[in-house]
This record gives sequence, structure tokens and C-alpha cells, in this order.
Amino acid sequence: MDARRRACLEAMGIRRWVLREDEAPALAVPGADSAPSPSPVAPESPAPPDPAGAGLIETMDWDELRAEVLACRRCGLAETRTQAVFGVGDPCADLLVIGEAPGADEDRLGEPFVGRAGRLLTAMLYAIGLAREQVYIANILKCRPPGNRDPRAEESLRCRSFLLRQIALVEPRLILAVGRVSAQNLLSTDAPVGRLRGRVHSLPDAGAPVVVTYHPAYLLRSPEQKARAWEDLQQVYRLLRGGKA
Repeated sequence: MDARRRACLEAMGIRRWVLREDEAPALAVPGADSAPSPSPVAPESPAPPDPAGAGLIETMDWDELRAEVLACRRCGLAETRTQAVFGVGDPCADLLVIGEAPGADEDRLGEPFVGRAGRLLTAMLYAIGLAREQVYIANILKCRPPGNRDPRAEESLRCRSFLLRQIALVEPRLILAVGRVSAQNLLSTDAPVGRLRGRVHSLPDAGAPVVVTYHPAYLLRSPEQKARAWEDLQQVYRLLRGGKA
């Protein structure tokens, strides 16, 4: 493990982590003799409909979608935001990271996952060999809820067609849902993260495989959970290396 990788792992607070490829032969690929990737798990309930112009949005390209999001006034969050936060990264990425909603720093800068939580996410990605620029990062909500409260159901519903179009445009091989709000909204469930992690889920609207882990902000508050987050990241690494889940 090189010094830069080790430094990123140490930024996550776990100094003895090593990638499995450092300890054993190459990770499993389809048709190999090693254990297969876990089978996708069906969602626990169907996804809610999005009545807010989804048909039109389904035909938009990146520029049209970005303009629609930045001008959006579908819910009351437009009245309190500084700006909408669209998303950032490689539009053809293999991995799509989805968080919950912009915070104060994101609302100010117009980019998801900045500040301490963003730096930790960057370190987490680098620990499995990915630069931030190699993934695409988006949120369930495109506007900051006042006081950083959890998104309300109607707010998430109004933003859902935006996110689904981003997923369709990226066509990721894998989605990483970070945090309870992201996972529950994507999978249309009220199950806690602890029950959702460790399995491969299927996105109800698009069929894309989904892995769930803890939000970086939660890991900053609860560093004892970082080892479990590393297990989730290793699963992401295996799935990306081993092909379609």
C-alpha cells in the first residue's frame, strides 16, 4: 500500500486497513473459482410515483437537466436556498454516489459533499482506488433544507425525477447510497442503515445495483462505525472489479 493511500485511510481513522488485493489473489470475477458476488435483494416496497413533470425530464440531456434544476421552484426550498446543487463528477462514471441533501457549505459553493464530510468521502473513495473526479456525486434533494433538517417526503418526491434522470444519463454500474435518508429514499423503505448494508439491493426505478453505507458526517460523529464502512467500501471495490452485480 503506497503512502498516499495509507494517508487517506488514516484520515478515516483506521490505520491498519489494507485492500484485500494486498492480502490475496485478485478479487473475484464472473466465472472465477472464488466466491461469487452477493445476489441483488429486491426492494422492500415499490417506489412512489413522481407527478411533477417526469415525462419531460426523461428526455433531457445534461445541459437541459442542469438548467431545469437550477431554476426549479417545485417546492418551498427554492425560497430559502442560496442555489440548487446539481451534482459533480464524471458523467460516465462506473460508480454513482448519492447523499441526502446539501448542507450549508454545499448551498454556498454549489457542489455536493464539501467540508469535513466531503473530505472524508474523498478519502473513502481513494482508499478503494478512486479519485473524486472518477465518480459522479449527487443528492436526493437539490436544495438545502433549512437548518439541515431531514428532507420531507414531498420534497424528495419533487426532486426524484431529477435524480432518476441523472442515474439514466450516467448509467452507473453501481450506486453507493450514503446515509439513512439516501438509502431509504432510493429503496423506498424505512429500514435502518444497519439492516440495509452488507447486501446488494436493486433500485426500483432503474434496476441498478445499490450498496448502502454510513454517511461521512455520521462517521465523523461515530468513528467506531468506520470499520463497518470499510467493509462496505470493500464490497463496492469487489463489485466494480468483478463486473455487473
